[in-house]
Amino acid sequence: MITAVLPTYARIDLEFERGEGCWLVTTDGRRFLDFTGGIAVNVLGHAHPYLAEKLAEQAQKLWHTSNIFRIPGGEKLADRLKAATFADTMFFTNSGAEALECAIKMARKYQYASGHPEKNHIITFEGAFHGRTLATIAAGGNAKYLEGFGPQMPGFVQVPFGDLDAVKAALTPETGAILVEPVQGEGGVRVPPAGFLKGLRALCDEKGLLLVLDEVQSGVGRTGKLFAHEWAGITPDIMAVAKGIGGGFPMGACLATEEAAKGMTLGTHGSTYGGNPLAMAVGNAVLDVVLAEGFLDHVNAMSNRLVQRLAELKDRHPSVIAEVRGQGLLVGLKANVPAGDLILAMREEGLLAPGASDNVVRLLPPLNVSEDEVGLAVDKIEAACKRIEDGLGASPVKGAAE
Repeated sequence: MITAVLPTYARIDLEFERGEGCWLVTTDGRRFLDFTGGIAVNVLGHAHPYLAEKLAEQAQKLWHTSNIFRIPGGEKLADRLKAATFADTMFFTNSGAEALECAIKMARKYQYASGHPEKNHIITFEGAFHGRTLATIAAGGNAKYLEGFGPQMPGFVQVPFGDLDAVKAALTPETGAILVEPVQGEGGVRVPPAGFLKGLRALCDEKGLLLVLDEVQSGVGRTGKLFAHEWAGITPDIMAVAKGIGGGFPMGACLATEEAAKGMTLGTHGSTYGGNPLAMAVGNAVLDVVLAEGFLDHVNAMSNRLVQRLAELKDRHPSVIAEVRGQGLLVGLKANVPAGDLILAMREEGLLAPGASDNVVRLLPPLNVSEDEVGLAVDKIEAACKRIEDGLGASPVKGAAE
């Protein structure tokens, strides 16, 4: 018999009652160090007092009016993101997939408005994950996500990630844009080769294409810059963001230059809930913290500490950990054992982390994680490695009692 909640997730049998910063507490009082972060969403941890204050403050005033009226909080957030990024304009959404849908539509409409309606194909990359809508699974090209949902939406061509020559070979008169994650998260925490993003930018400029970035997972401070593409010294034409921008509240945005957005005129796109007052209050609160002086310095310091400790751990446990990869606090452990075994062993030691493709365990702590919490996480990972090396069977997932 089917469950009341559609069974599209293999849910872990843990029920959480509350969160406190980097920690989650179960209904029976066990504490877990959370390096899942709602899959890179909770950039300021759980129940951050400032975010909670701003959300509660807005909740006492107004929840929803619809986009047929002006929303001052949204205009404020847009102005702040415009000042902090390449963008001239943006559309607020409820999720990353919606932000990508807007980005895909915008890229195609740009070429149409530029007199090139035939340039509606987008080059994407193997291993990418852009969401679960029909357009975004077609963009990702993962056969597992496409199966059973045919016919596949046309207009997307996948090439190997990081291979600029493959991109050039895939160009046709129908190519209108290139869509890429600066760091592939779900695809295995894969960082492209040096110069790759610059090469894409130059190619787009040369061929009259739009460069579209998916910074849903890599954005909002996750890599130690406000957005990951800043490390490459380039800017996109369109960028999709979500996850961290809401700090746990569902929201996203599609940012663009004025030129890239020229086709998105009155009535070409919309959203009932996108940019609602609650989401905008939280988004502004997240920016207050992330843009504060010294915040990104802390992210980079904690990243350096975590990666250094993990590299030492890899050297001590090469039979379990093959590689430490990533950027900032978007870190991956490529395992020499099934990644699921390492995830389970870590959970048995009271540390929560998600998997990714390429047999990788992701580490996605809050960006305000402390040095002590970084050290404790590495200690728990080492205990998990020893558990695997010793061939210990599964034990009850214990966490730590309150």
